[in-house]
Amino acid sequence: MLVVDDEPAIRLICRVNLELDGHRVLEASGNDEARALLAAEPVDVVFLDLHLSGERGDGLLDELRGHVPVALVTGSTEATAADRPEADALLLKPFEPAELSETVRRLTP
Repeated sequence: MLVVDDEPAIRLICRVNLELDGHRVLEASGNDEARALLAAEPVDVVFLDLHLSGERGDGLLDELRGHVPVALVTGSTEATAADRPEADALLLKPFEPAELSETVRRLTP
């Protein structure tokens, strides 16, 4: 799993809960760091915040489409899955750990 979010607290919450479910988790605070991690090793799912400090995750989302499942993580209460059809899932902040686990179950074989 790869968690891409500029908020350290969100990365921590995701990492801890995903690790409790038995997953290995990588963390990135931005697009370039995420690309470097993805080039170094494969992941099963990417959790991607579209609103990163000073940049957006749209480009990374486009690059990942068809290669790895992507769950968008956003604080926008107006966001819906229909707004981002290229994403495989949508998690609205704040989310419950169970929602994170369920998203992984839906996106992995």
